[in-house]
Amino acid sequence: MPDFGRRLMTMPDSTARLPQLPLLAGRSVALVHEWFGATGGSEAVFLAIADLLPQAERLVLWADEGVDTERLRLSQSWMANTPLIKSKALALPAMPLVWRTLSNHKFDVVISSSHAFAHTVKLGDPADTRHLSYIHSPARYVWSPDFDGRGSHPALKVPRKVLQKADIRLSRHVHAYAANSREVQGRIQRFWNRDSVVINPPVDVPYFASAPAQDQYQSREYLLGIGRWIPYKNFDLMIEIAEAAGLPLVIAGSGPEEERLRQLAAGKRVPIHFEVRPERDRLRQLYWGARALLFPAHEDFGIIPVEAQACGTPVLGLRRGGLLETVVDGETGFLLDSLEPGPYAQAIRRLPELDPNRIRWHANAFSGDRFADRMARWIDEAAR
Repeated sequence: MPDFGRRLMTMPDSTARLPQLPLLAGRSVALVHEWFGATGGSEAVFLAIADLLPQAERLVLWADEGVDTERLRLSQSWMANTPLIKSKALALPAMPLVWRTLSNHKFDVVISSSHAFAHTVKLGDPADTRHLSYIHSPARYVWSPDFDGRGSHPALKVPRKVLQKADIRLSRHVHAYAANSREVQGRIQRFWNRDSVVINPPVDVPYFASAPAQDQYQSREYLLGIGRWIPYKNFDLMIEIAEAAGLPLVIAGSGPEEERLRQLAAGKRVPIHFEVRPERDRLRQLYWGARALLFPAHEDFGIIPVEAQACGTPVLGLRRGGLLETVVDGETGFLLDSLEPGPYAQAIRRLPELDPNRIRWHANAFSGDRFADRMARWIDEAAR
């Protein structure tokens, strides 16, 4: 494990160094996360924080099937034994209550990894317990339903208002916030009227940059779209972009939109290939073989575009959200204001202007080492 965030102690009358103490040594620490999925960006962040604090207890509402809770040392709440875990939408309103039922546990420091209500957990008196919260986003179902539509039904308007008030009231004890992007930092200020620092999520840049030689020297003949096949990701637009550009498209991932996207792709003149749940090595191979990654979606941060850039693959995306931080327009990709295929097809013709070496170098700004260093510094300062 990297030695980030450890304090160096020196004898007063000597240059001899004593062993370094671990981060938050001598203090009881709890790491808290929402539900824990088998794969996901927020889960990767949680585990990266856990690497910095191996002594901490790890608390989650529940873990999805297939997660090795024993190996990961995850303690689940009583919610894991209820039918609610089969529907995150139904479980969401109950989450603040469930977190509060854990209040019999007491810790010196609590660090929550939250994209719903984990930051509302209270594991000690605020006078004695420092609560730091890393925010992936204020609950999008509650605060930003227009982003992906899952919380935008008119019947949910009143429940959303109730949950918004509860979200604010039940999180007053949080001492310090970190946001995963400037986009999320703005939401924390707008919705909760709280300040935060920005610490971008870790990306395994060395893994994606170090593909086997046969993968690195592919001909880059196709466009690539990666992610969960849900409406706000705009995979239907990616299909139209490929058609307009006259280039093959590979769509990698999975999700409820699969059948509709396959039907849409069947009527196009260009080849469109679907890769369902590709393994990590295959995903890296796809990045290295793509002429560009298509990412016309408004994301909080977006790890996929950074992985692509680590492979020297430029990004064509929407000039919103996390892409404003992860893509240098005109250098590591092109950002557009349109949701029409034409401007993207035009940008594809400009791809030869971009230097793959510059693209790969830029991805290093989001490495796991960079995250660990910044996170350890924030925890050390905010937990005092």
